[in-house]
Amino acid sequence: MSVSIRIYRSFRNAHREFVLDVELQTQAQRIAILGPSGSGKTLTLQAISGLISPEAGLIRVHNTVLYCSKTGVNVPPQQRRLAYLLQDYGLFPHLTVAQNISFGLKRGILNASKKWVPPEAQRWIEAFELQAILNNYPHEISGGQKQRTALARALAVRPALLLLDEPLAALDMDLRVRMRQELLQLQQRVSIPSIIITHDPEDAIVLADEVYKMAEGKIQGRCAPEDLRAEIELGNERIATELQRLVRVV
Repeated sequence: MSVSIRIYRSFRNAHREFVLDVELQTQAQRIAILGPSGSGKTLTLQAISGLISPEAGLIRVHNTVLYCSKTGVNVPPQQRRLAYLLQDYGLFPHLTVAQNISFGLKRGILNASKKWVPPEAQRWIEAFELQAILNNYPHEISGGQKQRTALARALAVRPALLLLDEPLAALDMDLRVRMRQELLQLQQRVSIPSIIITHDPEDAIVLADEVYKMAEGKIQGRCAPEDLRAEIELGNERIATELQRLVRVV
């Protein structure tokens, strides 16, 4: 994957001003943007997807320019061929699993028929083993099945890039661990470039080839997942040593 991003946009309200000033270039297949809540991660994905427009900059995915302030290019979101997986998966509650997966493939204003499953959707239904729940509604399936359904819907439109917005944030710890491994397996199977944003270092370590640290609207640094792991382990060792010292003092 080749991605070049330069995004500048300021946000103001009555209480504060926030400046998004992001720059990164990568050839990695899977990248993670790691940072706390409010650091600008979701705004970055929204700019890449076209949901918000920067005031200045450049967004290029592979060899396609999606946004360029100098030339006036600003490709509409529906024409960017990007799949955006929201934190809550964004499934339509009134549609079955089959209808959700086929949604982006149906032209016109009417929902897809419950029996209509185009070949592009059938491929991912089989890949993610969703055949048994095609007639179920989102409230009737598990968290893992919801995630696979959302991914099948995203991938059915043949995206050039998959954007993952805190896909595990709402899960409890045990389910988060299981779903992280399942998402890793799906990444390995579909081989589509991805950008995941997360506040959890473990997500970045497992689900990315390259990690960008973000704070206060800017990229603060870049590292490999193994370097992030070593940094965390060193920090834990320092904490343990300090606790032992405090215990001895007491």
